[in-house]
Amino acid sequence: MYPITKLYQHFHYFLLRLQTIKRSVFSFLFCLPTSLLALFLLLLLAYNAFSVFSIHLPYFPAKIYPVPAIFSPEKVAGESLQKFSSSVLYAVKEENPTNFSLVVPIDSSLVSRPKKEHKRRTKFKILRLGAKSRCFSAKVKEFFENSSCKLKFFMTWISSVESFGHREFLALESLFKSHPNACLVMVSNSLDSSKGNLILQPFSDKGFKLIAVKPDFDYIFKNTYAEGWFKKLKKGNVNPGFISLGQNMSNLLRLALLYKFGGIYLDTDVIVLKSFSKLRNTIGAQTVNAGTKNWTRLNNAVLIFDKNHPLLFKFIQEFALTFDGNKWGHNGPYLVSRVVSRVNGRPGFNITVMPPSAFYPVDWSRIRSFFRGPRNEIHSKWLHKKLDLIRRQSFAVHLWNKQSRRLKIEERSIVDHLRLDCCIYCNSSLSSL
Repeated sequence: MYPITKLYQHFHYFLLRLQTIKRSVFSFLFCLPTSLLALFLLLLLAYNAFSVFSIHLPYFPAKIYPVPAIFSPEKVAGESLQKFSSSVLYAVKEENPTNFSLVVPIDSSLVSRPKKEHKRRTKFKILRLGAKSRCFSAKVKEFFENSSCKLKFFMTWISSVESFGHREFLALESLFKSHPNACLVMVSNSLDSSKGNLILQPFSDKGFKLIAVKPDFDYIFKNTYAEGWFKKLKKGNVNPGFISLGQNMSNLLRLALLYKFGGIYLDTDVIVLKSFSKLRNTIGAQTVNAGTKNWTRLNNAVLIFDKNHPLLFKFIQEFALTFDGNKWGHNGPYLVSRVVSRVNGRPGFNITVMPPSAFYPVDWSRIRSFFRGPRNEIHSKWLHKKLDLIRRQSFAVHLWNKQSRRLKIEERSIVDHLRLDCCIYCNSSLSSL
């Protein structure tokens, strides 16, 4: 019995050991995939964290810190109007410029952005000046030399061909209606094309003198503060901000064009009612103080200056030194207001500040009233009285297209009457405007 009992004990011990080994093997087998999976997940989390929280910062040679403007609350006294035998008019389309091709690498360290701004591109398409744009100076000079121009008009269109609509066409009609012997140069990338030529062809067929030519920014900005600012912008040393870069560029472009050529600048949502030939070194007030009648804000939708005027130099300098792409109006209406206020009374800076009725007979907040037809007899009398006042006092009417572009021109409204006064073809339906 003893040998059997001994054998049984050894056999039982062997089974226990076998079960122990089996449990160890199964434990190892069950643990092995879990460990590998955990290791894989750990590596994946580490990679994901690296890709999410790491930021690629491009190299910027330097940062530009704008110099703050210093201005005083001085007022500008108007000068008597003088005869201006040769004028140059400019107009720039500001709303939604889709064809403005400028490259600006954005330094994220210069400004903190809201969350939605992270979805924005950090670069704009770089401006590449081709042979055609390099011919800007030659084309413009040849056009004027071969044309007999009593008045010279420069208009700038930085939007697409498709966005050049009936209202912009009406603005051109009003220019030629008031200045039939004028020459017009359309400074535009998009209009200097086969499609652009089709848009302008009706004016050429009528005998009006006009061309479209691509801009050469290097030439236009040369020998001004705009030249250095533009180079820094292309290198990424200027933060363009949240405001449309095209809008701010148009603010600078109008100043540089006037400084280069002299004459008159107009936005393309300005309807011309009278000749500008007698206006010289003039800017328009948008608002005035009801008590003192002194201007409180100027606007840059209409600018009339001699070539190389010192105030234009100051405007461009102010733009380059205090540029802020995050404040609406800072580089436009507010810029001309603070500079004119600052230089008031200094020799060489005498200008005429026209009252709001000259160019801005209606404020942007009330532009809707100009598009509405008469609702009743009292309203009809008010419309006729206002229309008569505009016809007598205003050189032009700014339609504030940013606020009014979605408004329809109702029959017998003020804008409808002005349309009939200023049109040449008069074949645009109210619904298209």
